[in-house]
Amino acid sequence: MWGGTRAGTCPTPPDWDVPPHSGTSPGPGRGSESSRLQRPAPRGTPRRQHPSRGPGFPEAPMEKDVDGCQDGAKTLPIAGLGTEGTEAQLDDFVGAHPDYNEEEEEQKYFRRKRLGVIKNVVAASLAGTLTYSVYLGLLQMQLILHYDETYREVKYSNIRLEDIDHKVLMGINVTPVAALLYTPILIRFFGTKWAMFLAVGIYALFVSSNYWERYYTLVPSAVAIGMVIVPLWASMGTYITRMAQKYYEYVNYKEEQEKERERRPRDACNAYIIIFQTVFYCCFHLSFVCAQMPMVFFLNNYLYQLNHTLFAVKHCGTLSHGTLPGFNKTVLQSLPRSVSLIIVESALMATAFLAMLVVLVLCGAAYRPMEEIDMRSIGWGNIFQLPFKHMRDYRLRHLFPLFIYSGFEVLFVCTGFSLNYGVCALGLERLAYLLMAYGFSASACSSLALCMLRLRRHIPLLAGAFLHAALLVTLFCWAPEPRHLAQAPLLYSIAVLWGAGSALNKTGISILLGMLYKKKERQDFIFTIYHWWQALAIFTVYLWSGLPMKAKLSIMLLTLVVAVGTYLWMERKVAQNVEVRLPRIPRPCHKTRGYRYLEDNSDETGSDGDGDKEDNDKEDNDRHSTEATSEDELPKEDGEQLG
Repeated sequence: MWGGTRAGTCPTPPDWDVPPHSGTSPGPGRGSESSRLQRPAPRGTPRRQHPSRGPGFPEAPMEKDVDGCQDGAKTLPIAGLGTEGTEAQLDDFVGAHPDYNEEEEEQKYFRRKRLGVIKNVVAASLAGTLTYSVYLGLLQMQLILHYDETYREVKYSNIRLEDIDHKVLMGINVTPVAALLYTPILIRFFGTKWAMFLAVGIYALFVSSNYWERYYTLVPSAVAIGMVIVPLWASMGTYITRMAQKYYEYVNYKEEQEKERERRPRDACNAYIIIFQTVFYCCFHLSFVCAQMPMVFFLNNYLYQLNHTLFAVKHCGTLSHGTLPGFNKTVLQSLPRSVSLIIVESALMATAFLAMLVVLVLCGAAYRPMEEIDMRSIGWGNIFQLPFKHMRDYRLRHLFPLFIYSGFEVLFVCTGFSLNYGVCALGLERLAYLLMAYGFSASACSSLALCMLRLRRHIPLLAGAFLHAALLVTLFCWAPEPRHLAQAPLLYSIAVLWGAGSALNKTGISILLGMLYKKKERQDFIFTIYHWWQALAIFTVYLWSGLPMKAKLSIMLLTLVVAVGTYLWMERKVAQNVEVRLPRIPRPCHKTRGYRYLEDNSDETGSDGDGDKEDNDKEDNDRHSTEATSEDELPKEDGEQLG
């Protein structure tokens, strides 16, 4: 029997005798340790009925008895201890540490979360800066090299390199016209982070194609770059806005626990949107500075001086037509060695690869897996249609001219102003320093957007617009003298002021979109629309390259005036609480195959809380139709749950 049974194993099926404990019946599974260590009754002895069971009560299952048997053999050495001693030992073993402070540990946890969000924002900003600087620097260097007819004839005499460059520019500028059709699907399919990673990888592919400059390498890679321009910057804008919302959640975690059923206050996370977008654009505008490194440290050593390159140039600035007419076809006084070119391109390739690693390793996910499943599960047809449906919102429609002008001004400063004004007066060798002045100014003045923390949000946007309007009028009335270096201070001043206006314009637009559309299910659509209109404007600038400078400046000034007027009209309508027309976001339709899904509460771990769920329920059950929403949607958009 018991003595011959090995410790830790159960004896052959005995009938257990469970005596009552102190005349009372122990509850199920709550017998004392001493009662579980009783010896079994000899075979043939009648089984004693447990006091809590009636005559016809069924026998309890044997699982607890087996556990009790195994526990009995293991706890036999401490059987002499009473119930109180055993429970004290158990509490010492599994109880909370005496020095454990739950509130302090919670603070440490959310502090780590906030640091992680800051790391994500800095990493995304750094990746965007490196990516655009590599792209812009390589494109600028290759266009200058390929412009020189001696370089083309000596190295690529039979492949018509000038025609290839024309098709490369066409691929980069024309392809984004179709980006509205696939960008939301691409972002939803891959996720925000992986869409960024894919786009940065294609930029790296464009760099690698320049090792072997042929039609079948340069043109397809340029078309690929054109396809990912809008997805890259749309996912970047969505990512930064989403990080601001997550940071707000991690800062106010106690408030969220106490008021999880209450609606978040209007403009709750606007401060973090302003700060994070400012950080992003302070870094991004430095890409115009970094892009000039190949020119400063490599290409300037091979360029002719301005007296040679500008010998036939007669008119500059507002009197010029096209792109710097009369510019010499030979700009290189000596051809760079192929090994030197390979070294420069390898440095650019390494930088592009570093940007990929930054996105891959340092950028965390913008959404949790269940949130991404929710966003994909609304149906690919709905994802395709929603960008077009969002354009019926009067707030977006009134911002279209501002989006267009944002595309006009950034390409004008890189082509029209820098070539027809800067290079025409100072020479090609000073092009890099002119663009560096623009980049440094834009990066520094992006921090002026922080004034939105104290001032009304339209003040930075209007300040940038009025600054650009004054500069456009100045450029319209001024034609610098060719090869006249005394005009350098004025040109650098215009570049610096234009950079300040660009910084206020771009930072202000991104902040404004983050303030107006806080719902996470809408942000990728909104930033896709913004960057698509910007890409259309860049395509228009590419088409008007042959127009007179006065026509270009007139179009830009007219667009700016219209943009300011429509923006002020939009702000007036918002202040009057004019109803908006937003499409309903369909509820996720989950497939039950392949995984088990929490149908009752897909955000059970909690980033969105109950606010978005309540919003969706209202959208499904209220008076809203499938296509339109009423005035109540406006405060809902501004104050809804941040996810």
